[in-house]
Amino acid sequence: MFSGAQISLYPMADCFVGVILGALGALDPYRDRLRIETDDISTLLVGPPEVLFPAMRDLFVAAARGGKHCVLSATISRGCPGEPDHPICRSDALGGPVRPLGPRKDAAIAAVRGAALAGQPAAAQFSLYVMGTEDHMDEIYGCIDFLKQSGVYERSKHFCTKLRADAGAIFSALDEAFCRFGPGAGHVTLDVTVSANSPSAV
Repeated sequence: MFSGAQISLYPMADCFVGVILGALGALDPYRDRLRIETDDISTLLVGPPEVLFPAMRDLFVAAARGGKHCVLSATISRGCPGEPDHPICRSDALGGPVRPLGPRKDAAIAAVRGAALAGQPAAAQFSLYVMGTEDHMDEIYGCIDFLKQSGVYERSKHFCTKLRADAGAIFSALDEAFCRFGPGAGHVTLDVTVSANSPSAV
């Protein structure tokens, strides 16, 4: 299965180039487990979810740590039928038969509540898209119910769900939403915006 993310990092500061370049070192521990391609719009990270989400978290936290308003925008996808399989994406978190929704929600809640804290408060909004199944709304409602019990849920918005918590818990929640909802071998995407240090939040 192919899984990956197109990400863009936006520090709201005159020194944005320095903030971005300084944060890139956070990806170093993951480089041997990700395929990374960058152009003038975004960076593609290809790899399994258990590497993708910590890499995005660490990049975002490294950029936000200096106190500048910083935003990460990402489109994250798995199982797209238009993408080739890639051996770097192999993961125990995906595939297999679809289990009942209740145990998946319980496991997701436990994972987020047990997530390591990053020490960076953040807010996020995201949308989950489960493709090619007639019960896609059951999966989406199940995901929203998980979020409401996870400790990161702030509120529902039009077309998305808003989260607020430590960045470690937020990226854990995004990982759980991505891996546990929708068929394990199916096509699932997330549209994500994560923000830290916003003057609007004060």
